[in-house]
Amino acid sequence: MSHLYAAIVGAIILTLLVVSLTRLGKVKTKADYLVAGRSLPAFVLIFTLLSSWIGSGSLLGGAENAYNNGIVALWQGAGGWAGLLLIYFIAPRARRSAQFTIPDLLEARYNQLARVLGVIAVLFAYTAITSYQLIGGGDILSLIFPTVITPDLGKYIIAIFVIVFTAIAGMSSVAYMDVVIGLLATVTLLMAFPVLLHMAGGWSGFHTALPASHFRPLGSGSFLRAMELFLPTCLLMLGNQAMYQKFFSAKSEKDARVAVVGWVIGTVVLETVIVLLAMLGHVMAIKNHASPFPRAILAFTALHSLPGLLGALLMGAIFAKIISTANNFLFSPATNLVNDIFVRYIAPDASNKRILIISRLMVVFLGIWALYQALHTGSVLQKTLYAYTVYSAALTPVILAAFYSKRANAAGAVSAIFAGTFITVFWDTGFVHHHLPAVLAERDAIFPALIAAVLCLVLVSAFTRPPRAEQAAMFFNKPVE
Repeated sequence: MSHLYAAIVGAIILTLLVVSLTRLGKVKTKADYLVAGRSLPAFVLIFTLLSSWIGSGSLLGGAENAYNNGIVALWQGAGGWAGLLLIYFIAPRARRSAQFTIPDLLEARYNQLARVLGVIAVLFAYTAITSYQLIGGGDILSLIFPTVITPDLGKYIIAIFVIVFTAIAGMSSVAYMDVVIGLLATVTLLMAFPVLLHMAGGWSGFHTALPASHFRPLGSGSFLRAMELFLPTCLLMLGNQAMYQKFFSAKSEKDARVAVVGWVIGTVVLETVIVLLAMLGHVMAIKNHASPFPRAILAFTALHSLPGLLGALLMGAIFAKIISTANNFLFSPATNLVNDIFVRYIAPDASNKRILIISRLMVVFLGIWALYQALHTGSVLQKTLYAYTVYSAALTPVILAAFYSKRANAAGAVSAIFAGTFITVFWDTGFVHHHLPAVLAERDAIFPALIAAVLCLVLVSAFTRPPRAEQAAMFFNKPVE
């Protein structure tokens, strides 16, 4: 059995390497590497958006939540769905602005300091997201090869794969790999669900095996806890740089908008199936008297409950999804360091060849940093919420204001980015727990960080000079037909 799983994972790695190498010859310039030459059609955009969004946050963090608490985990996915509905209207504006990164957008709309603080916020959030992809990949390798690969050794191996795949051809490599991965994951997840449901005894057996609270919309918790799952995901989706970079890579505004429709449908279906599969995996673990790690329940179920080939394909799909998400979230901050720091401040006249070399070196550097975080992380769910909150509080409000508020200005944006980042990063420190009432200190950071950021954005903008008219022009003027 392990030989079949090893063969599937090996075939996936080989396929991804071939896809990356075939795109390598098309990467000649900075625009080719960072935004695929602004050439991605809607079909490719749909699958690269879907693959970059559904990774370990859903397959490990969301599954961990579903295993422990049931369908309340859908609040995490629902935040993404709500964000997607709003993105339908944002996508054409994002493509119209024709930037390379979110900090590019922040400087164009606000100022240079907003750019620099934006880079810092992205680095905190995206390397954290990359880190738990490495955890997920390491878990899978240790399940397939339990006597040879430990979870920590698996993290090192996955880190090498991700760094190599990401560095080869940039956005073009990432996007076209995602088409292969998205198709594989979509088909295998949908095939696995009815098989597991039948093995669990149908809907009646499913309901009987788990506590009744697992099937309540709020589980055994409160609406406030549901919002702590919903808001970080929703706001990350609305301001997600990896997503905007895909829109910047689109052939046209129409392709960007069409891609969002496909993305909405795919995300709603797959996020729901993932939660139900994790719950069914819990049922099968009870039947088999097994005690898997909750975060690894999908991979554990693929290995121990599903028929051989389907189980191997599902394991391979989960592995590929994790690789894909890690590629996306490692590539994104690397472009920030290159485009927003190196080219902007250190070597503005650098040749395309030099920029490509520095870009690949940054991928290696950030990959090592993400690996360090992966080796020192406990709960994937908590790491997920931390990463989402950094981005949600610090950047999403100022990104949305860039598109929809003519009054938001540089001073408001800078204060908001700083406040959101600072509060999130230091919320779980001893200082907070010693100086705030327990009822506040024990909550997640999303509400205090978001409220502080929005208040800074609104109040500071209101009491300082409005932005210059030309700063808002590219975000509000309609394109000439």
